[in-house]
Amino acid sequence: MSDARTLDAYRDRADQYAALPITDTQRRSLEGFLARLPPGAHILDLGCGPGVHARLMSEAGMRVIGYDPCPEFVATARRHRVDTHLCGAEDLTATAAFDAVWASFSLLHAERHQMGRHLTAIGRALTPNGLLFLGLKLGTGAGRDRLGRFYTYYSEEELVALLAQTGFEVIHTETGKETGLAGRAEPFILMTARHG
Repeated sequence: MSDARTLDAYRDRADQYAALPITDTQRRSLEGFLARLPPGAHILDLGCGPGVHARLMSEAGMRVIGYDPCPEFVATARRHRVDTHLCGAEDLTATAAFDAVWASFSLLHAERHQMGRHLTAIGRALTPNGLLFLGLKLGTGAGRDRLGRFYTYYSEEELVALLAQTGFEVIHTETGKETGLAGRAEPFILMTARHG
């Protein structure tokens, strides 16, 4: 994550963020995603935060690596025995290393012009027919929330086109509305896509 204000917002509220309960939507999405993968699949949790999802994936028998640019989140994830690295999407250089990439509300902090590059890197990092889970906020434009975090908003049509341009086929989509750390309910989109 290259936006210093966003990173600072997470660093300042790392404990508060780590204490947020996993929602029914998050749990259902994770279970559905894992059900599409073979036992012991190798997963990258890209923007893993404090490692809540990565820990659940590990407990389900998956081999998981977490990437996050927030040192406090990395430390928390490591305390939960998640193999976590202090880095972000811009540091992803692996080739055919993962069966799946879980990017749950992490790439929404990238600027719009960076998304194609990130999706290309994810596609390269996946094994043939690898899966991507992508969680983003629905809307238009870009801006900051009341905590100072930067967001880029997308429409479903724009995301389908971006994914297709980078070699992905969308196989599942869900939309809804939830309240996050900033305390405001916002519409979201969850997509699972296959590469190759």
